[in-house]
Amino acid sequence: MTRRKIQIKKIDDTIARQVTFSKRRGGLFKKAYELSTLCDAEIALMVFSASGKLYEYSNSRFFSFSLSYYFHLHFLISIEKKKRMAEIHVQ
Repeated sequence: MTRRKIQIKKIDDTIARQVTFSKRRGGLFKKAYELSTLCDAEIALMVFSASGKLYEYSNSRFFSFSLSYYFHLHFLISIEKKKRMAEIHVQ
């Protein structure tokens, strides 16, 4: 059985989208680990889900902590700004 090509577009079914997100996130983290191991590279990877949950990988504890704090804070601030802009447009 061969793998078939898929069209890259948003998955409409929410359950299928979540399953795909979880599987691809795991694959992406595995590739980051392999790259850091094979090439002795410093890797920091952050993924935000549609609900805003943060998933991260880093081969350096300090690098992971500082980036996750900064980006998660920045992400929350940007969500608040979008909410405020939506409220302004509704009025």
